[in-house]
This record gives sequence, structure tokens and C-alpha cells, in this order.
Amino acid sequence: MGTNQMPQVMTAPGLLGNETVCYSGTMITTNGIFVNEDPMGFSLPIFIFQLVLIVLTCRLLMLLLKPLNQPRILAELIAGIILGPSAMGRFKWVTDVAFAKGSLALLETIANIGILYFVFIIGLEMDLSVIRKNGKKAFVFAISGIFLPFLIGCAFSFFLHHKTTMKEDTFLIFFSIFLSITALPVVSRILSEFRLLDMEIGKIVQSAALFNNTFGAAFVVFAISTAESQTIFSTTLWVIASSIIFIVFSIFVVRPGISWLARRSTPEDENFTNFTISIALGGVMIFGFISDSIGVHPSFGAFVFGLVFPNGPLAVTLVERLEDFITGFLLPLFFVSSGLKTNVSKIQGASTWFTLIIASILSSVAKVAGTVLVALSIKMPFREGVALGLLMNSKGLAELIGLNHGKDQKVIDDTAYTMMVITTIFMNAVITPLLIQIYRPARKFVPYKRRTIQKTKADAEMRILACIHTPRNAPTIIGLLEASHPTKKTPISVFSLHLVELTGHGSATLIVHNSQKSDSTAINRMQAQSDQITNAFKTLEQHTNFVSVQSLTSISPYSTMHEEICNLAEDKRVAFIIVPFHKQPTVDGGMETANSKIQMLNQNVLVNAPCSIGILVDRGLSGSKSLTAGQVSHNIAVLFFGGPDDREALSYAMRMSEHPGNSLNVIRFFPGPNAVEPTMDQSHDLNDTGILTLQIGKEQDKQLDDDCIKEFRMMKATDESFSYIEKVVNNGEETVAVIRALDNIHDLFLVGRGEGIISPLTAGLTEWSECPELGVIGDLLASADFAAAVSVLVVQQYVGVGPNDDGIGTPDNASQQEEQCIMASVRQ
Repeated sequence: MGTNQMPQVMTAPGLLGNETVCYSGTMITTNGIFVNEDPMGFSLPIFIFQLVLIVLTCRLLMLLLKPLNQPRILAELIAGIILGPSAMGRFKWVTDVAFAKGSLALLETIANIGILYFVFIIGLEMDLSVIRKNGKKAFVFAISGIFLPFLIGCAFSFFLHHKTTMKEDTFLIFFSIFLSITALPVVSRILSEFRLLDMEIGKIVQSAALFNNTFGAAFVVFAISTAESQTIFSTTLWVIASSIIFIVFSIFVVRPGISWLARRSTPEDENFTNFTISIALGGVMIFGFISDSIGVHPSFGAFVFGLVFPNGPLAVTLVERLEDFITGFLLPLFFVSSGLKTNVSKIQGASTWFTLIIASILSSVAKVAGTVLVALSIKMPFREGVALGLLMNSKGLAELIGLNHGKDQKVIDDTAYTMMVITTIFMNAVITPLLIQIYRPARKFVPYKRRTIQKTKADAEMRILACIHTPRNAPTIIGLLEASHPTKKTPISVFSLHLVELTGHGSATLIVHNSQKSDSTAINRMQAQSDQITNAFKTLEQHTNFVSVQSLTSISPYSTMHEEICNLAEDKRVAFIIVPFHKQPTVDGGMETANSKIQMLNQNVLVNAPCSIGILVDRGLSGSKSLTAGQVSHNIAVLFFGGPDDREALSYAMRMSEHPGNSLNVIRFFPGPNAVEPTMDQSHDLNDTGILTLQIGKEQDKQLDDDCIKEFRMMKATDESFSYIEKVVNNGEETVAVIRALDNIHDLFLVGRGEGIISPLTAGLTEWSECPELGVIGDLLASADFAAAVSVLVVQQYVGVGPNDDGIGTPDNASQQEEQCIMASVRQ
């Protein structure tokens, strides 16, 4: 093989202290264990081992900390400390093999690449219009959140700097900045978890955090320049001037260039060309290089590139392609590498720990106090002010980037670094639990009267929230809305909500579609479906008089999707929510489950809805293609057994019967002489007063049923399209027989859910019920035993909020619900 040559020796700064570590620059991959080469001595195998170990440790800690409502960054920092010199690093094999000093240069390099793309994604997701709108308020909040903590940091730095080897002025600046700055990425993740991104407090805190980060970055540049250069003023001036020129160039040259590139490469098959994607991803690296060249951390350039990147399909595509990999694999490397540099033993003495904790607490309280004062001055509620102050205390990425940059430049020693990392962990550990206790982002009921169809005045606008999972749901819902007889006196305002499951990553998002801008090409399946649904409802609005439509898309997990629906219904003050049934008709007349999670969603909406709700079983009800009012023709049947849900169904049917093309048939069921009243459950220990109250309630309810039927019969006395039939049945079997005789002459059944009502009319049917959300009769009508051409609308009337109700109810454990739905779909 010739003479053995020594491989090229390279050097790199060590993680701990200012030592220099030597390693081979050519040892990338091994030839295998069969030639007696240890894979742990080569760059790529050891990096893969470190990556797997880091990800597994982080995931385990996230699982353990999840019940404590702790953010991801906390688990990742603690993972680094566990794997570092504070714990596992005390074992020789860990320090010499698993995390050998010579292997850490590659780990940190990859981690910083992950940071570049992560802050690029943060910049892409920032909405500059929101910043402009809240600019003044956000600026004041940012200043108030910096001033007092900075003063506290200056005061406590005099007690702590002698524990380090740093210059007094350098430590003062770094420690004070560290206590003052807010971590924008961490704030964004917390807002996402609390579903506050689209609320006013979320928009303000994001804008304030951006200003705060900008000030912090400027201070860090000044601090590093102070420590490194003899000509402090000139160095800092050059860095700041270059950064301003860099930003201006990005706005006025780069942004138009990217916009031109995106327009020229608009995809026809939902995919941008590799050239376009490569230009965008390469731009992140180029901007990072320029930023580093002018003396600022490369992440600054990547963030600026993301911030000036034009919104549109290209930005959405980049986020979708990058976010999973960056946040799941590369981002933990950065936080863990920060933990690896942390040696808790460097903080010596109980007094040092006490001083550090007191400084953290006082700075947090000061930031909250300053934020609350500003909040009260602009008449923001006290609780929201406290919540905003807590959020502004979030620590994480921006601070650690500054710390690592200062440590790489050898202006921060190990002790100071450890102090600030421990402060990060402590402050993040208390923020989220306090936020949950102080500020619960649950829906607060706004008092308005017309929460039901029955209470909506005959000459008032009716607001309907139509929920849609796929374009397949749209025609039947549109047909139902078209047949609901909107007029000049009784217009209908429709809010179409496309429900999209959030999987794996990202934030729960509510997108409001602009009806004037719908010519953009869809870049993925979700957007294509949203465009198709939006266009369908736009056609309804254009061809049906007195109907207004606003289209929205909600992207959220199924476990919390009901909250998005209920919050929107509350905000828009709708009287009726329409949700699709979780089963769809098949070509052979049967019913198949489209998505078992939809059943869980419907059950949660029924429990938490702030208004009446209807579950629509789709069997082909649709309006005419031209959507001309006179061409609509539906035969509607209402099965009336009594109770508030049936009265609500009848109220909606009466509105539909006003349409000249619709006919309405009301079938009221009465118990016959042989009907057996259900016996009282012996497990219920009701005294005589309880039984009497129950009996009076039943009589009052029956009187309301009689009054409702009487009123509608009088209104329709001269209408030949209206018919009223009374049927006497003794049990559920006879009820089924009556319904079977009707199902061939109607194309829509309306029936109340009948929740909580025990009737002899349905005796024997409850045992066969598969879908409790439809009620006994609704479940019967939705079964495959009935004609596939008949659609069903099951209605539940809103009955108000109980005295102990706090708003949206807490659903059962999401994983348990999903497991039950999956098992149910398997059984079916």
C-alpha cells in the first residue's frame, strides 16, 4: 500500500474552557469492524450515534415532562446537561468515546445549520402586516419588558461577576441582556399550544418579542465588540451600519427577486422545480454567510431572509418540506449541545445559587409588572396583562445563540455560561404552569340571545356555520342552505369552515379566505380542496339571493378541533352549526366510515357548542346546478316525538317550507293505549319531591310541544305544500314500521336528537344504536336498512349554560378517544 502517511491534523475549540482539540480531518467513514477499525473513531458513525442518542433522550424527557406542561426546549436543555459533564460526562466512556471532544465540532456545525433553517422558518411564518398594525403597542411592551429586568441584571451582576473570570463590564452587559430578552421562537410555540396565535394577545406578544429580540441582538453585538476590540465605537458602528445596509438590500433587491422567481415557476402539478427550491434553500446559507462576515451570528441573516421572503405558495412549500426534519432532528442538536457545554459543578456555593434564583425571580416579576402597567394603560384586562408578561419571560433560542456566539469568541467563560443556561431552565420551567393557572384560553361566552333557530326572529338574519371535511361534503350542505329560503327580510349569513387535520408539526391555524383573490394555483392537496370548497360556496353566494358567504380553513388536531369550531361559532354569533356525519354512502347503498376521528369530533361539538347543532347524514341531497331559486324542489319530513330538539328541528323545517319549491310533511308520534312507560331506574334514589318535579317537567315540555305544533299549523293552514299527520304507536317496532312507509316519498328527514328523553315510542331501539351522537331515531334513519336516497339532519337545540359551566368543556383524553374511534371502525 506504500508508505503510511499521517492524516491531516485539524484543530477546533473545545466545549469546556479555552482548550484546543486535535482531530483527524480525513477520518470520515470506517472500512468496517472486520479490518479492526472502531466506528466510534470516525466522524460520520459517531455523529449518527450521537444524533440517535440525543433524539431518544429528548423524546423520553418530553414524555416525562408533558404532564407538567413543560415546553420542548426544557427537555432538550436538560437532555444536554444529563449527557454532558454534569451527569453522564463523569463517566470516562462518555467523554472519551460517545462525546469525545474531537467529534463535537461536527455536532455543533450541524446544529448551527439547523438553527439557520429554523429561524428562516420563523421568519417565513411572521406576518409583517400584524407587526405594522400592532407596532406602537408592541414597541411599548418591548421597552417596558426590557427596562426593569435590565436594571435588576445590572444590580445582581455585581454579586455574581467575581465568581467568573470575565471582565466586569462584559459580564454586566451579557447577564443584564440575558434577563431582559424574550425568545420569539419559544413564545410562538407556547402561543400555538394555547391556540392564541390568532387572538389579539398572541399578535401583540409576537410583535413585542420581535422588537425585544432586535434590541437584544444589538446589545449582544455591542457586548462582543466591547470585549474583543480596542476600538469599541468604530467596530460597533461598522457592524450596525453594515447590518442596516444588509436589511435594506434584502428588502428592496432580494424580495423583488424572489417574487419574480416565484411567479415564473408557479407549479402546475403542485410541485415547484428543484431549481426554485434550491435557490431558496441556498439563499439561507448565503445570507448566513454574509451575516457572519459582518460580525453578526449567521442566524440573523437567515431570519432576515425569511422575514423578507414574499408570502405565497413557495413559502408554504418550504415550511412544509423543512419543518418536520428541522424541529424533529436538527433543532434538538443545538439545545443539547448547549447543555453539553453546561457544567453545573462550576456554580459553587449556596450563596451563588441563591443569588441566581433571586435574580431570575425578580427580573421575571419586574417584566410582568412593567407589562401589566402598560396593559392597564391601554385598558387591557389585568389577567391578559399578566399572561403577556409571563410570555415575555420566555427564554430559549435567541439567548442561547448569543451565549454560544460569546463563548465561541471566548468572551464568556464556563461559569457564566452555566449560570445563564440554568437561568433559562428555571424561568422556562415556571412560565407555562403559571400561565395555565392564571390565564386559561378557554372561550368566554358573549351574551347574545339568538343561539337557536327557534329563538331567531322571523325577520332577522340567520347565521349558520357549515363545517366541511372534504369537497364531497359541500354539495349536500349547499343544497340544504339553498333550500333554507333566504329572503330580503330573513337573509342567511354562511360561514363555511374547511376542517383540516394538523399532523406532526406546526401550529393550529385559522385561515380567512379572500373571496376576491382566488386565481392562485394550489400547491398541495389541502389548498386545492380549500379552493374547491371556497369556489362552491362562492357560486352559492353569486346565484342565490340574500346569501352572504365567508370561507375559512381551520388546521388543528382532531382532539381540539371542536374548540376551534365552538370559538368561531361564538365569535360569529351563529345560531346553527352544521357538521357532516362520519359515514358516507357507498355505491351498493350501504354506509362506510370516512374517518373515525370525525365521530369523536362530532361528539365533542355536541357537548360544547354555544348554539344549536345539526349532524347531516349525506345521501345525495343537492340543489340544482344553476342554483336558481325557483328550480329547487325538496320533499321534507319532520319526525316529531317531542322535546326541545324536535321543536328546533321543526323550526328549521318551517323556514325551509317557506321556499316555493319545497313541501313539508310533519309526522307527530303519540303513545298508544298499550304503550309501556319506561320504569324508573332503582339505582336512582329520588324522593317524592324529585319524582313530582320530574313529572311537572314532562307536562310542561308536552305543553310546549302542543303550543309549537299549534302555532305552526295555524301559520300553514292555507298552504297546500304543508301536511300534518298524527301516528299512534305502542313501541319502537311500530315506530319503525311507520317510518319505513315514509322513506320512499321524501328526500330529507329532519329529526331531533332527543338527548336525555326516555320514551315508550322508542322502546327496544336503544340497544341497537351504533352512533349515540345521532340519537335513537337519527341512528335508525342513518343505518343501511333505509333507502340510500334519503338524507337526514339530526338537530340538537342549545339549552343554555349551567351555573357551574366555565365555557368549553374538557374532552376526554384525546388518545383514548382516538383509540375508541379506531376500535369502533374495526368492529364495523
